[in-house]
Amino acid sequence: MIDWCDKCEELMQPYLDGTLSDAEVAQAQHHLELCSWCAKRYHFEERLRHYVRVAVSEPMSAELKARLSALRTPLDA
Repeated sequence: MIDWCDKCEELMQPYLDGTLSDAEVAQAQHHLELCSWCAKRYHFEERLRHYVRVAVSEPMSAELKARLSALRTPLDA
C-alpha cells in the first residue's frame, strides 16, 4: 500500500522543478487536491523558491561585498 503523503513528499522537488513524467504530475496534482497538509507544504515550497529567486537576482552592493570580504579570514590563519 502506498502512503500518498510520503510519495507526494518524494515528488515535491521534482514537481516544482518540472521534471516529472506526465503520470507523476497527475498523481501529485491529484493528491494535492485531496490533502490539505501536502497542499500547504507545496505552497510553502513554491513561495520559498520564489523568495530565493528574488533574493539572488538582486546584485550585492559594493558596501556589503566589502563588509563580507573584511569578515573572511585565510584558511591557514
